[in-house]
Amino acid sequence: MRIRVVAVGRLRDRALRSLIDTYYARLPWAVEEREVEVRQRVSEPERLAREGALLMGAVAKGAVIVALDPLGTDLTSEVFAERIGRWRDGGAPELAFLIGGADGHAADIRAQAADVLAFGRLTWPHMLVRLMLAEQLYRASTILAGHPYHRA
Repeated sequence: MRIRVVAVGRLRDRALRSLIDTYYARLPWAVEEREVEVRQRVSEPERLAREGALLMGAVAKGAVIVALDPLGTDLTSEVFAERIGRWRDGGAPELAFLIGGADGHAADIRAQAADVLAFGRLTWPHMLVRLMLAEQLYRASTILAGHPYHRA
């Protein structure tokens, strides 16, 4: 199984990039990141639509789509791991995690997703969400492997 993280915006912070890459290197799955950007100044609905088209355009056919969005469901790490394990064991070739811009995702992206997840009720900078996702992917892999990293 492959993991694809598609995010709106460019990650320029080297320290944050290093932390994310550290978690990715520990994963048993190949990870590919793609960044998309709408550079034109347009209305919020138009920007969400354009971001959505760019995000979906970066997703491989047959991928399980997981949108990270403030309107999503809060999960425990154990439930997150169980879902990843179920998709993996069900033969999903790829999990595509979509991270929207400052205004989240358009409704059609949430509707197309197999799952819509939130990292709590707080508002997080989307660059930090990338790190949180990387850590949770690593944590999920250790839970699935029975490794002691996760001590809940």
